[in-house]
Amino acid sequence: MNIKIKYFTDQIEKLEYIESAHSERGKSDWIDLRAAEDVTLKANEFKLIPLGVAMELPKGYEAHIVPRSSTFKNFGIIQTNHQGVIDSSYCGDDDQWFVPVYALRDTEIKRNDRICQFRIMENQPRLNFEEVEFLNPENRGGFGSTGVK
Repeated sequence: MNIKIKYFTDQIEKLEYIESAHSERGKSDWIDLRAAEDVTLKANEFKLIPLGVAMELPKGYEAHIVPRSSTFKNFGIIQTNHQGVIDSSYCGDDDQWFVPVYALRDTEIKRNDRICQFRIMENQPRLNFEEVEFLNPENRGGFGSTGVK
């Protein structure tokens, strides 16, 4: 699948797959995204961090953006929406991708730091909901019923 990409700066590394010796295909399905500018945040501050890219996703696909596993440890930030979704209509020349973050401690993020990752997913098919009086007769016991050990 070919994806058209526009870079807003030449100061970040180009996108590439994360190589992984643990994956059957030799690569992760996730691609790292980088901060496109230096950012300084004080504890309890919010910022939309520019990621320096815009993409033209194929119709019927969307991008899911999440933090990297080390983002909180390295920078003390959390992604405020926990997962960003970019649909295929967000594809214009000015539609740069951003990640909304909240700082839990004072922090500095440098341009080109890897702060989040994304993958492209096919849109969910159209769902039709059929109202019924009963579901499957097998019952797991409700929310939180699987125990702690």
